[in-house]
Amino acid sequence: MDIDYTPDISKFIDQQFNRVLQKFKINELLTTSNYSTLRQRVIDIPYQEKVPIDYTKTMFVHFTYCANMRTFPEKFHVLWIQYFGESPINEILPILVTHNFDNLQRCLVHTRQSQLPFG
Repeated sequence: MDIDYTPDISKFIDQQFNRVLQKFKINELLTTSNYSTLRQRVIDIPYQEKVPIDYTKTMFVHFTYCANMRTFPEKFHVLWIQYFGESPINEILPILVTHNFDNLQRCLVHTRQSQLPFG
């Protein structure tokens, strides 16, 4: 895979790096003097083991998220309860999954410049 270096890629990598810092609530400027301390703080954060999914009782509903879909999950669950509340299908847990997260992994999968969000 060949990606031409552009300032947009650098900006995108910075955004992804900032997401990680924000996720771990690191508000300090990252320097060579505090790197080890901040790194250790991230490593020491307790890991929550993922609960295994029972695929016989779970249904994944995939949808593409956009701004006007902001209230869709809420409305979906209201309709689910309204129409399936007394039905045996209500034993199935619906989980809504979105598809349009612009993250580094998704962008690096694409090989054409025109498919990248910053190209």
